[in-house]
Amino acid sequence: MAWYDEAVFYHIYPLGLTGAPKENSYGEPVHRVNTLIPWISHVKEIGCNAIYIGPLFESVGHGYETTDYRKLDSRLGTNEDLKAYVAECHRQGIRVILDGVFNHTGRDFFAFADIRKNRENSPYKDWYCNVNFWGNNQYNDGFSYENWGGYDLLVKLNQKNPAVRDYIGDVIRFWVSEFDIDGIRLDAADVLDFDYMKALRRVADEVKPEFWLMGEVIHGDYTRWVNEGTLHSVTNYHLHKALYSGHNDHNYFEIAHTVKRLYGMGGNRPDGLKLYNFVDNHDVERIYTKLNNKAHFAPVHVLLYTLPGVPSVYYGSEFGIEGKKERYSDDSLRPALSLSDFAGALEKNPCTGLIAALGKVRQKVRALSYGDYQELLLRNRQYAFSRNYEGQSVLVTVNNDDSDYVMTLPAGNAAEYIGALSGQKVSVAGGNIAVNVKANSGEIWVPLTEDWTQEGPAQDSAGKAGAAERGETEGAAEKPAVEEKGAQAADSEGAANSVGQEGKDEAACGSGCGQTQGAVSADGRVAGEKAAAGEKTAAEGGTGAAEKAAAEGKAVTGEMPGAAEKAAAGTTAAEKAPEKADAACEEAFERGKIAGLQEAILAIMEKNGSVTDQMRRDVKENVYHDSLIAWVKSFR
Repeated sequence: MAWYDEAVFYHIYPLGLTGAPKENSYGEPVHRVNTLIPWISHVKEIGCNAIYIGPLFESVGHGYETTDYRKLDSRLGTNEDLKAYVAECHRQGIRVILDGVFNHTGRDFFAFADIRKNRENSPYKDWYCNVNFWGNNQYNDGFSYENWGGYDLLVKLNQKNPAVRDYIGDVIRFWVSEFDIDGIRLDAADVLDFDYMKALRRVADEVKPEFWLMGEVIHGDYTRWVNEGTLHSVTNYHLHKALYSGHNDHNYFEIAHTVKRLYGMGGNRPDGLKLYNFVDNHDVERIYTKLNNKAHFAPVHVLLYTLPGVPSVYYGSEFGIEGKKERYSDDSLRPALSLSDFAGALEKNPCTGLIAALGKVRQKVRALSYGDYQELLLRNRQYAFSRNYEGQSVLVTVNNDDSDYVMTLPAGNAAEYIGALSGQKVSVAGGNIAVNVKANSGEIWVPLTEDWTQEGPAQDSAGKAGAAERGETEGAAEKPAVEEKGAQAADSEGAANSVGQEGKDEAACGSGCGQTQGAVSADGRVAGEKAAAGEKTAAEGGTGAAEKAAAEGKAVTGEMPGAAEKAAAGTTAAEKAPEKADAACEEAFERGKIAGLQEAILAIMEKNGSVTDQMRRDVKENVYHDSLIAWVKSFR
C-alpha cells in the first residue's frame, strides 16, 4: 500500500488558472504561482489529498514546448516560488506530482538551438529523431526532423540515445532534490519508447520511496504501460468516454462493460490495475458541458469516486463551470479563476458540496481504494456494484432516470447500512437491503458502525446536486419512492435493452451482448433482466444497415410493447431456458451480430477517413453489443 493507492487528485493547469500570458517573453519572473497557495486549503477542504500540476517549466507558449527543464516558467515565478508551494502542500498533507514533458522539447531548448547554429557539427544532432540536413521544415531551418503530432514546434527527442536518457534522468533527480515532488505525470506516454520508460522507472525507484509515475495514454491495452517495469498508472480515457456517453445515452451497459474489461486487464484483482480516473481535464471538454442532462453531474461523480482506480477532479469543475473545446483553441478549457469568486461554494453550490462529500467518503471508506469489484445490478438507467475489503461490503447505486428507483441488493454481513451521502439508514433483511435511489442521483451504502453514527454522513449531497440541476427548489417535496415491481415494469429499456430478440434470457445471451443481472425483488424472486439483442439490420453488417439503425434511434432506447409487462411478471431465466441445441444456435447468432456490428463500424470509419491498425484493434476488441450500438449511433 502506497500513498497513491488512497489518493484523490486535484488537477491544475497553472498557466491557465493564474491567467498567465499566452506567449513567454522570457522577461523578469512574475510570481503567479504564489497565487495558487490559497487554493491548497480549498483542495484539502473538498477532500483531495494530492495535486497534479503542470506544465510548469520554461516554455514558449502552452507549456509543452519546453525551453528549460530546470527553471520554473518566467510567467509563473522562480524556482524558490515552486519550492515554497510544494512545501506548503506537504505541510497541509497534500502530495504533489508534476508534468514531465519528456517526449519532445521546444525549438528554444539548448540542444536544438545548438543544432540550428552548428548543423552537422553539433554534438546534439543525435538528440532528436531523424534529423536530416538535406531537408527543411516550416521554419526554414534548412533541415528536417521528426516532430510530435505534426507540429514542428515540438521536436521529438531520440529516446534511444543514452545521453538523452541520462539527461532526463538527471532532470528527475533535480526535481526531487530541488522541489521534493512525489511523482511525475509523463506527457504523451503512449508514444514513448518502452525501454526509455523503463529507464525512467529505475530513476523513480531510486529517487524517493513511493515515487509515482503516471502516463498519458489514450487507447489500447493499458497493461502494456502499467506493470512492475514501467509505470504505476495511466490516464483512463476508456472510462472517461464511457462515463459521459453512458449517461447521455442512458446506457449504463457501456459503463459497466468498460469497467469489466478494464478490471479484467488487471487480472480481476483490486490491486491489478489502478488507473487514473477523470471526467475532464485540460485537453477535453468540461463534464458539465458534455452532459446533456446537467443533473447527471451527481451520478457521474459518484461513479468517478467509487469505481476501481484513482479519482481526479480538474480545477473549477467542482464548481460546475462550463468549458467547450474549440477547433483552434483550448483556452476555454483552461480559464483563469479567482478563488474569491467562489466564496461559500461549499455551502451554496451543490456541485461543490457533492465533490467535497465524495472526497471525504473516499478517504474514510478503505474499500473504495482497496476493495474488489462485483457487479450487482445492471439496467440502462440503473447500475449497482459492491466494493468488498476485509469483510466489509460497500454497495454503490446510481440512477440516471428522472424517476426514483428501488433496488433490492445482496448485502454483506452487517445488520444495518447507512447512505454515506444522504444519512438514510436501511436494515438488512434476508441478506438483502432494499434502497430507494433518487432520480439522477447515486449513493454509497456502508455498514453502519459507531464511526458513522458519531461523525455523521454528508447531508444528501448527491440528491441536492441532482435536484439543483433539475431546477427543483430547496423546499420541494421529495418524490415518493417507487415500488420495485412498478419500477421494473415501467423500465422497458431495462427489460428490453434494444429492439429485436424479445424474450432472450441470460443463458441465451451469454457474454458480450449486455449481460443480464438477476435483480432480487422485494418478494425474493429473481427477475431476469433481458440483455440487449440488437437490430437485425445492423447485425447484417452493411454500412447502410448500421447507419439506418443509428438514424432510427433504436440502438439504445428502442422500446418494445409488452416487454415491461413481462419484466414485471418476474419470469425467470430458468422458466424459459432453451434446449441445448437452441442455445448453441443462439450463441452463434449472437456472435454473428457482434461481428456484423464491428464490420459496420469499420465500414463507416473507412468512409470518414483512413483507418489505422490501432483503430481496427479497438473495434475488434470491443465485443459488447450495447457499446457497439452506441458507437454506431455516435457517427450520426
